[in-house]
Amino acid sequence: MTSGFELARLTSVAPRTVWPDEALHFTPWLLENADVLAELLGIDDLVLEAAEHRVGGFRLDLIGRDQGTDRKVIVENQLGRSDHQHLGQIITYAAGTNPSTIVWVTTGFREEHRAALEWLNHRTDEDTRFFGVEIRVVRIGDSPVAPNFELVVKPNDWEKTVKKAATSTGESASAVVYREFWAVVLDRIRDRYPSWTNATGLNKPWQPIGTGISNVQLLMSWFNGVLTHQVYFSANAEENERRYAILVEHRHIVDSLVNAEVTWDPMPDNKAARIIVSSPFNDINDRDRWDEMAEWLITNQERLREVLTRVDLR
Repeated sequence: MTSGFELARLTSVAPRTVWPDEALHFTPWLLENADVLAELLGIDDLVLEAAEHRVGGFRLDLIGRDQGTDRKVIVENQLGRSDHQHLGQIITYAAGTNPSTIVWVTTGFREEHRAALEWLNHRTDEDTRFFGVEIRVVRIGDSPVAPNFELVVKPNDWEKTVKKAATSTGESASAVVYREFWAVVLDRIRDRYPSWTNATGLNKPWQPIGTGISNVQLLMSWFNGVLTHQVYFSANAEENERRYAILVEHRHIVDSLVNAEVTWDPMPDNKAARIIVSSPFNDINDRDRWDEMAEWLITNQERLREVLTRVDLR
């Protein structure tokens, strides 16, 4: 006895018929569709910021950030079966970028390379996570093709970690205030500029937003008790110094656009650099002024984005 429904068959499509060239087609597609990878990994606030990111004399396919934790994510793509060359590349890129999350995407993992990623997950600390992702392309009948990602290697107890993060309620009173404050700010930003961010509010004194420039963030922060907006450089020391010097050279542009007190901080001992725009607000618990604070942050982000448009930091 049949169900009465006509059932179509799921068929596989060779990935290279959809993305003929890895660098020209697949990597740009994944950069624009990071949500597919975010859902698979359980990283809701994943933002892929740049493709072909330079690491020494090499180029990493994709670099981004988990905006929920402000930690780096790197992705190495391979439109073919895993090989020793790409295994070496992801380790080289990890050493050069110091990420927390390393993702290797292939059309199929050899057992030896799957075991290598599992070994790395066993041997590295809890803040370093290796993922192996296999990509397939499928269609049903004459339907459009669709990507079908499968997570084949993940850190130990990853599902438990994701579930715990999603259900935990053990926040301190200050953490709750930060999360609620950033939620107000982000809602206001998305109402006006939906393309700026899809982040959710952190329970931390800071809230990063990507700029589209690798390792350059617009960081909203309660810094020393004062609400600030920062341009924050988080690459390696040499690159941070180079970009900071370019911004100093164009200081007149910053001064002409930013109508507020600006602190220039090269942060030589922290392998970072930043400029800080300070607000007149110094009490996050003054909820009656949260709307004013949000408006100040948006206005200054508009100005800082204009600075980044006029000054080439790439």
